[in-house]
Amino acid sequence: MADADSQRCVSALLNGITQTLYYGNTEITEEFLKNELYAEMTQDEFRALHDKMRSLLKSIASADMDQAQLEAFLTAQTRKQGGSGVTPEQAAALARFWKAHRTRVRESLLAQSRWEPGLRGLKWRVDLHTSASRGQVSNSPVALVELELGRPGEGESSEFVCLEFDEQKVNLVLKKMAELQESIDSVVHRS
Repeated sequence: MADADSQRCVSALLNGITQTLYYGNTEITEEFLKNELYAEMTQDEFRALHDKMRSLLKSIASADMDQAQLEAFLTAQTRKQGGSGVTPEQAAALARFWKAHRTRVRESLLAQSRWEPGLRGLKWRVDLHTSASRGQVSNSPVALVELELGRPGEGESSEFVCLEFDEQKVNLVLKKMAELQESIDSVVHRS
């Protein structure tokens, strides 16, 4: 029974750490976690446990460990001498927690690492200009491209960029894209 309670408290602690570290929940503080989960511990004991779990979680998340890597990592942590390792109950709680939260933590890390807006959508069409602004007759096709840009997590907040290309510019863009594809293919096929 004590092992189950210990694992439940460690899981709750990991959840609280994850809420603040990866999901931006500012309501969950170190003091709140101590009072709710480990009221009988001294502040120094709790801080040591909190910092150890936080450090382990950050190591696991930054390496995006799969189950085999996690098992090897936690085995090494349980074999550490002194107070720097983890108990088997803590290791079991970490393994169960990571299995349940890996995908969501990874998505959060990816979203936090993007500084620039990403492409959300692209629309294009080809128009035929029938006359120029000075009254000259022009039957040249024009490609119109609309890019929708936005940052992840910003809901419906988007910026739109509209581009207009004549035939020469379209051919130049296609040539550059072909060169880019060749570069990517050469790197991919080399590995």
